[in-house]
Amino acid sequence: MTKKNKDMSRRHFLGAVGAVGAASAFGPAVPTLLGSQQARKLPRFLDQAPDGDTLRAGLVGCGGRGSGAAINFLDAGPNLEIVALADVFEDRLNGCRERLKKQKGVEVPKENCFLGFDAYKDVIESDVDVVILATPPHFRPEHFSACIRGRKHVFMEKPVAVDPVGARSIMASARKAKAINLCVATGTQRRHQRDYVATYKKIAGGAIGDIVSANCYWNQSQLWYRTPQEGWTDMEAMIRDWVNWCWLSGDHIVEQHVHNIDVIHWFTGKIPVKAVGFGGRHRRVTGDQYDFFSVDYVYDNSMHMHSMCRQINGCVTNVSETVMGTKGFSNCRNTIWTPDGKESWKYGYAPDESGKPRKNVEVSPYVQEHIDLVTAIRTDEPINEAENTAISTLVAIMGRISAYTGKEVTYDSMMNSNFRIGPTEYAMGDVDLEAIVPVPGKK
Repeated sequence: MTKKNKDMSRRHFLGAVGAVGAASAFGPAVPTLLGSQQARKLPRFLDQAPDGDTLRAGLVGCGGRGSGAAINFLDAGPNLEIVALADVFEDRLNGCRERLKKQKGVEVPKENCFLGFDAYKDVIESDVDVVILATPPHFRPEHFSACIRGRKHVFMEKPVAVDPVGARSIMASARKAKAINLCVATGTQRRHQRDYVATYKKIAGGAIGDIVSANCYWNQSQLWYRTPQEGWTDMEAMIRDWVNWCWLSGDHIVEQHVHNIDVIHWFTGKIPVKAVGFGGRHRRVTGDQYDFFSVDYVYDNSMHMHSMCRQINGCVTNVSETVMGTKGFSNCRNTIWTPDGKESWKYGYAPDESGKPRKNVEVSPYVQEHIDLVTAIRTDEPINEAENTAISTLVAIMGRISAYTGKEVTYDSMMNSNFRIGPTEYAMGDVDLEAIVPVPGKK
């Protein structure tokens, strides 16, 4: 923050678990099996979406991931257009506009470029069929709700919320979308990755027996950060540095590690009932987040999942998932082993141009998720991934809150908590939030 704003009076915004509010609109928070539903929604894995009437898309959030998602949408098939852009910063909007022109020959009309915190409304009200949501995840619940009210198909990046109130809002909007046959895809690429899906089918068919434990990791080096610049307000400094602020990103256990947590929930078809975690901060330069988390998730059948994530330079890296079964184990991506470690199955990657087996799937999952969305729209076979991603997001939030507070946190408490983080009004000025790092065991 700027020196001027460091001295301003702020109120605490991280909090503990939050008071238990009125009963959730979703009824008892009993973890449920998801696998049978997911098995029916596996993608067809077309290399390109089928042709059809032109689909016009608008992008809300023109940063690196948003610009990338817009290009991924254009690469998904024929007759796809990006016709509107929105962001709070003009330089990011212009950068995205230039990238689209340079890489795809697409020029978004100036009159369809909107600035400000309410610019998403202008995109929704423009002549678009699909809205791509790629702002910092704090804003996702309200943006998604507005898209569904506007009857737009949606692609939205993960995570889909930063707090329990936001996650439940996504769940509610997802159900409204289903009721009116809107298609919703989320940025959980592994669910659109051919090797992961092939492995899932094997495990769902009993290849490793009953799953009895799981591990997931996202341990990597430090992410990017932005130090405040002269002339930036609190709000601008925070949003430009959003991956380091809990109210904007949810902390990296939510913003990034949700990918791995989501894989475990996909493969097991179950939601943990409680979590106990810890974490800390040693080397992060800006923001109020932790550098690492370690969380023990427990399920209603006493199964445990160990979740670990870290963003620190100079440390061993590991981005992976593992499920252990009564008849073997798997890395969830491409290999299954017997209990004694012998390889019993391996995904066969298609050969490259030289005839050698590829190391990765031939179609990028970043493009595949848009192929699957466009295919669903054009074949009138709706997909809706929002609720599953909201559940995975909420589980990650549960782990974060346990680590921040040092308390055991239950899924039931998350489904009934009124805990919300972040300001309630948005403007480029001072932000009345206290930037403190949580200390476990203290209120």
